[in-house]
Amino acid sequence: MTPGDATAESGHLGSEGGEAGASPGRQRLVVLTGMSGAGKSSALAALEDLGYEAVDNLPLSLLDGLIAGGALDRPLAVVTDVRTRDFTIDRLLDTVERLRARSTLDVTLLFLDCADDVLRRRFTETRRRHPLALDRPLLDGLALERASMGPLRARADVLVDTAHWTLGELKRRLEDQLGLAAGTESTLIAVVSFGFRHGLPREADLVFDVRFLRNPHYVSNLRPLSGRDADVAAYVEADPDFARFWSALTELLEVVLARQQGEGKSYLTVAIGCTGGRHRSVLVAERLGDWLRARDGRVTVRHRDLDRGAQQEGQTGHGA
Repeated sequence: MTPGDATAESGHLGSEGGEAGASPGRQRLVVLTGMSGAGKSSALAALEDLGYEAVDNLPLSLLDGLIAGGALDRPLAVVTDVRTRDFTIDRLLDTVERLRARSTLDVTLLFLDCADDVLRRRFTETRRRHPLALDRPLLDGLALERASMGPLRARADVLVDTAHWTLGELKRRLEDQLGLAAGTESTLIAVVSFGFRHGLPREADLVFDVRFLRNPHYVSNLRPLSGRDADVAAYVEADPDFARFWSALTELLEVVLARQQGEGKSYLTVAIGCTGGRHRSVLVAERLGDWLRARDGRVTVRHRDLDRGAQQEGQTGHGA
């Protein structure tokens, strides 16, 4: 995936063929928006590969006609953003709410984002012009767009941080999430492990810091391993506070998930962080995924910095 398309990360979505993600008897509609350069074209292409009819840069005034009478025989994904002729935040939100009121539609508002320094690099590398920076510096255009898109980002059903993902990873993520969402009303839980030295996951709803647990990085035979290995798991779980931590974590999540379900929330992202994202956070994320599955939960588990932790092993004095 090139910077011109923008790389892509995180999210919730996809299935196989024309029925991807659609609730029984309802037309699936994904409205895709977000920051310029965040990878909307790449995400749209991924959805098209998953069986969606894809329309880029669609004026909102034409959306009703496109879906009138339920004429489409495939799920539909449309991109609308600051490039679009009649685009405003209020108009988009009003359109989404009006479409959600239709019993024949299953609507998801998907927002793509990433850090400004990544967006700036992408525009610089591709020499493309930001749509709001035609007569001003690039950074000013990004700042203007971010300020205007803030309310839309806050209202999105799904937030996808595209800073670290390749096109293939994005496609798999969309496929997992839309496929899991098909025909069910339970909350989809995305569990992600990460390293604090690499920054917080922007899409996280809940963040848990497990750096207080004993660190395998300082045990020579455990350092090359990861939290997926049994020896690392045994070492971390032998921490005198692990059992109490695990009990508190799962008890809290029982409460949160019950409220999420009761309020009809579709998605929840739980982030587990340690120093480098290789040992402790990976173990806890794996255990959490197992616990959620045992509760018949819909869950995906991703280790954002696991490979990066391996590459940086031994470069600093701080453990993973």
